[in-house]
Amino acid sequence: MHVDDLPVLPTTPGVYIFRGKGGTPIYIGKANNLRSRVGQHFKAGGKSGRFTREALELEWISARNEVEALVLEANLIKQHRPHYNVLLKDDKHYPFLKLTHEEFPMLVVTRRVIKDGASYYGPYPDASAVRRVKHLIDTMFPLRKNSGLPLQKKPRPCLNYHMGRCLGPCVDKADPAEYHRVVEDVKALLEGRAAGVVVRLKEDMKTAAQQQDFEQAGRLRDRLQAVEKLFGNEQAAMQMGAEDLDFLGHAQAGEFAMVQLFRMRGGRVVGRDKRFLTGAAESDAGEVIGAFVQDYYAQATHVPPLILLPADYPDAPLWTQLLSERAGRKVEMRVPLRGDKTELTEMARRNAETGLEAELALLERRGDHPGLDALREVLALPERPWRIEGYDNSNLFGTNIVSGMVVFEGGRARRGEHRRFKVRGLERPDDYLSMRQTITRRFSGSLADKLPLPDLILIDGGRGQVNAALDALKEVGVQVPVVGLAKREERIILPGRYGAQFWLSGGSEIGVDRELLLPHTHPALRVLIGVRDEVHNYAVTYHRKLRGQDMLRSVFDDLPGIGEKRQHALLEHFSSLEDLGAASVDEIARVPGMNLRAARSVKDFLSARQANSTPS
Repeated sequence: MHVDDLPVLPTTPGVYIFRGKGGTPIYIGKANNLRSRVGQHFKAGGKSGRFTREALELEWISARNEVEALVLEANLIKQHRPHYNVLLKDDKHYPFLKLTHEEFPMLVVTRRVIKDGASYYGPYPDASAVRRVKHLIDTMFPLRKNSGLPLQKKPRPCLNYHMGRCLGPCVDKADPAEYHRVVEDVKALLEGRAAGVVVRLKEDMKTAAQQQDFEQAGRLRDRLQAVEKLFGNEQAAMQMGAEDLDFLGHAQAGEFAMVQLFRMRGGRVVGRDKRFLTGAAESDAGEVIGAFVQDYYAQATHVPPLILLPADYPDAPLWTQLLSERAGRKVEMRVPLRGDKTELTEMARRNAETGLEAELALLERRGDHPGLDALREVLALPERPWRIEGYDNSNLFGTNIVSGMVVFEGGRARRGEHRRFKVRGLERPDDYLSMRQTITRRFSGSLADKLPLPDLILIDGGRGQVNAALDALKEVGVQVPVVGLAKREERIILPGRYGAQFWLSGGSEIGVDRELLLPHTHPALRVLIGVRDEVHNYAVTYHRKLRGQDMLRSVFDDLPGIGEKRQHALLEHFSSLEDLGAASVDEIARVPGMNLRAARSVKDFLSARQANSTPS
């Protein structure tokens, strides 16, 4: 779709829908000014550029104000699940607990919230969670459980009545006042207000004992102990005065994201909710948080006065207005800038990161490895890198110079295809020449006929090692995408000498020099780290097997101040000469047996050695 094909849009608030083939919605958004906002999409690149090119038509719906547009947008996204919107993975109608609106209310599980006068609590993250909560309430409080909706009279009391788990309204044995007190306690617990329930149960238990109604006092005691067991563990709760608030944390990794929400009531964390989202590759934190807010708070039945966000969300003022109107009181949604509340959002962020890592690991175990598609996207590869080969050198300061090659397919190691190489003709370690020789032997010798070409080559090292591998590939006439992974900050090194798009340009020297620094949880980086760690351990293990007594012949033999004990200490602490060369003087000095003077000697020696051996 071209900007010239746009209809004349109004300048009023509303929702716009980009439709693709067959009229399918591919992106839905809301705006305070429809004409201005839609026009911005045609000027932007990235995701906006893609869905505007793919769209065949545009539809819009006017709204009275931006708050109304906000609600309409949330409902349409949930209904149509457009491809280019950030979506909740496995979205569904989340379960709620419903306390019915009648003289003797009953607690039930439902997935529909309607205006019937009932009290709704949730949404809960899954059916098992809501069933556990209902079971606890059923065992602690004598609400009716199996007398129908609406209440049906029974000829005789059920087993729950005889067990003290029901007051028997269906057989006219329930005192309405007592039943009402039980209902208020249930409401308080479901809203996270346990302190008042504990106080009232203690008072009622004391009154029953004074009236010598010991059976009732015993039931109240059991109920009190159950409540205190669930809500009275002060060590398991985070204390923040007596505030009621929600606080959110978020984490992103490529196209995946997670948002976690913690509910704090009376200064205690009483619950958590989380959502796993997809389609977040080109979305900022605000858009991801917005997807969660739309899904959760559009349904939430009990909203606290304060909602803490982990990052700026442009629609926060609109949601503040909407939720305040629904609650009949002020509700504030904001980002904390200092103090204890920033610690809350930081706690939520850490939980979101660990939760996201767990979800990604689950996808990997199922064989749906998200990192391969992420690698193709991040590195602009022509196809999904199903087969990846990783390479690393190992010399550990000695004369036995070796290299390792590992093979991954579908994100999993194929150890039967791993290979080891003894580097030939080098009198002293040279990572660049070692890498060049290894790549040449792999792609020009007998292995070239036995093993298929990989979709991607990963070099454990920096720009020098990557360029050495590229030199070797060019020499043998093989074109395979190559990237490096530097240990410091886990930087992805793209080919500098031949350009980041070497594999797309046929090997022409286009002079691009780039590095990528991805979040540690990014699926693409997780794949590369897995390959790097595998080949590093593989090469080091092989070298340690070979070195034996030869390891005593080290590059430090002639260096004053570095004797046999210090040599062994350095060998145990650093796995390669490159690792040692990258370490600071202070890091070397912290090795057992070393000191600052010896560390400076090592650093000066390696610097001089590097200067003498650097290729011109």
